[in-house]
Amino acid sequence: MKRGKKYLEAVKKYDKTAQYGPSEAIANVIAVASAKFDETVEAHIKLGVDGRHADQQVRGAVVLPHGTGKTVRVLVFAKGDKAKEAEAAGADYVGAEELVAKIQGENWFDFDVVVATPDMMGVVGRLGRVLGPKGLMPNPKSGTVTMDVTKAIEDIKAGKVEYRLDKTNIIHVSFGKVSFGQEKLAENFRALIGAIIKAKPAAAKGQYIRSLTLSSTMGPGVKVSPARVEE
Repeated sequence: MKRGKKYLEAVKKYDKTAQYGPSEAIANVIAVASAKFDETVEAHIKLGVDGRHADQQVRGAVVLPHGTGKTVRVLVFAKGDKAKEAEAAGADYVGAEELVAKIQGENWFDFDVVVATPDMMGVVGRLGRVLGPKGLMPNPKSGTVTMDVTKAIEDIKAGKVEYRLDKTNIIHVSFGKVSFGQEKLAENFRALIGAIIKAKPAAAKGQYIRSLTLSSTMGPGVKVSPARVEE
């Protein structure tokens, strides 16, 4: 893969082979971010689990202390009083069967997170094939299948992020913007890694965090020492 001039310049600013503590790694990520827009900062965490087994799945959500820096559009599947509650709480879209038809018929995806009350999951289930691959299917573990739609919406708008394993047992999750600065990003990272460590499955054996890399949207990866993630 051919790399651009800015990327190659950025790589010279730190030791690519070294493993840093989280704060130092974040400082390097900020230093090498060179895009003309406010880049998102991401963590890529390889875990010592086998996600093919149900008892080794790692999935959940955490509200970051300083949010994500993104405006998140929330779609809520609810009826009656719960629909009114969702609207009052600031949901961007609220509905039921008519939204299923809109998504299926118009390929409409102008939303980032889907919340549903438990009684609506039979309806939402029809969208499993389209929402599932996009990581948008509501799930009780991430707090997006709930009767407390107000809390769900408030948490999401405040900066709640979901994390889950991909097929290669890696979690890819963003935790802020370069403009946040080192201190706020470090606090967000601590909240995120703390939640992932807490979510360690009982069936997981050996070293849990195998490798960890931080990067900005357009920047190179900076390695974090697995032994130092909780610093």
